[in-house]
Amino acid sequence: MNAQPKAARVVPRLEQFPGRASDLIRFGDLDPQGHVNNTVFSTYFETGRVLFLREPGNMLSPPGTTSVLARLDINFLKELHWPGTVEIGIATAEIGRSSYTFAQALFRDSACVATARATMVLIDAETRRSRPLPQEMIARLEKLKLRE
Repeated sequence: MNAQPKAARVVPRLEQFPGRASDLIRFGDLDPQGHVNNTVFSTYFETGRVLFLREPGNMLSPPGTTSVLARLDINFLKELHWPGTVEIGIATAEIGRSSYTFAQALFRDSACVATARATMVLIDAETRRSRPLPQEMIARLEKLKLRE
């Protein structure tokens, strides 16, 4: 048997993310086991993305466009419990022709509890078809990359 050693998981730190938001853990987020339901993690990540995209001066929503979620991959690392808050980190991971991918992470008391990658597609608000990322948006996304 030629077992390959498993690669060590690199857990991000909040300070690596140029974008930040927070969200409240609600009692209604709990499942019958008493921890935050896995489906709610995607809502926390959505809070971070939406606030980041709509932040004044971020230049990530050019006039006549909108960004839509094309893919969301979540890695669950730890349980979350009520009550409390989560901190949401967000950064650019990849930039394509008409799409871009955010790296995201959820933190509770400085501990990373989940990571995600969210691929967004820039579309024309009227035709609803993808369109190339404008140069000023690409420049802004470059400045928002995950920090080492």
